[in-house]
Amino acid sequence: MLLQYNVNLKPFHTFGMDVLASAFTTLETESQIPDMLKLINTRKGKFLFLGGGSNVLFADDYNGLVIRNCLKGIEILDRDENFVYVRAMGGEEWDDLVQFTVRHNLGGLENLTLIPGKVGSSPIQNIGAYGVEMKDSFYMLEAVSLRSGEFREFFRSDCGFGYRNSVFKQELKGQYFIISVTFKLRTCPVPNTDYGAIAAELEKNGLRPSVQNVALAVASIRRSKLPDPAITGNAGSFFKNPVISESQFRQLKQRFPDIPSYPSPDGVKLAAGWLIEKCGWKGVREGDAGVHQNQALVLVNHGNATGSQILGLAHRIINSVEQTFEVQLETEVNIL
Repeated sequence: MLLQYNVNLKPFHTFGMDVLASAFTTLETESQIPDMLKLINTRKGKFLFLGGGSNVLFADDYNGLVIRNCLKGIEILDRDENFVYVRAMGGEEWDDLVQFTVRHNLGGLENLTLIPGKVGSSPIQNIGAYGVEMKDSFYMLEAVSLRSGEFREFFRSDCGFGYRNSVFKQELKGQYFIISVTFKLRTCPVPNTDYGAIAAELEKNGLRPSVQNVALAVASIRRSKLPDPAITGNAGSFFKNPVISESQFRQLKQRFPDIPSYPSPDGVKLAAGWLIEKCGWKGVREGDAGVHQNQALVLVNHGNATGSQILGLAHRIINSVEQTFEVQLETEVNIL
């Protein structure tokens, strides 16, 4: 594997900042995995797997080894009467996988269209949008232990999936490299149009619910609300939607009758974007660090913001929301 030094990561993360990695390499084939493991275990210092760089904020230069996952390939493994099993390599663009399933009229991932990032990162974060989470269609993944070199299959019950969470962000954090992910998709799709403005978008355009039309509707909604990282640096939703107890929600409801909420297994989920907007942050700009004018959940780099400036803005937003609502926001983006 070719090892490079002092590499500018600007092309490899969606915030688009000039940050340097002290060492950098690319994994392009499965046959290179033993070399990758040897590199990790013989070098001193930290390391980072970087996929699409769509869920990270570099607060400073990265003093360690960055390994870019470029493993490619999407294939249909098997099918039965009701389901098709589709395997995608970890370095595939997430939306390329979604579009593959849409073209084949396979139901399950269409609500997750236009989410930036790579397939290999999707189980770590349990990505989700518009009423659907990755875990809903997840079947299994293949991974390799970074220390022992042992290959292992993880099925859904092994992954500890939660809201933007998994075992790979908790007890197994930094212990495995995800090689590929297999999804179990419906041959007779049941479109989910209950969340957000999907049904209204379909009706507006005279479209019936289908895999293809739901994907089109979600894409249209996302483009109207979210900035294109190729134009304005961002990492999508910067904060998680907080989950609070039902008793705390009742108290908030008395003070803020119009506060939106959603049911959650652990209590009541609030809309972080609404909380941030109510605190007056929507569209605020501090130098080149700012809050997106159409979606307060998204922090943006207007050109030359540094990671520390974005992080400082995030902390001020967190403090403001806590003072106003007594609700603690957590970042969805990984701070490095």
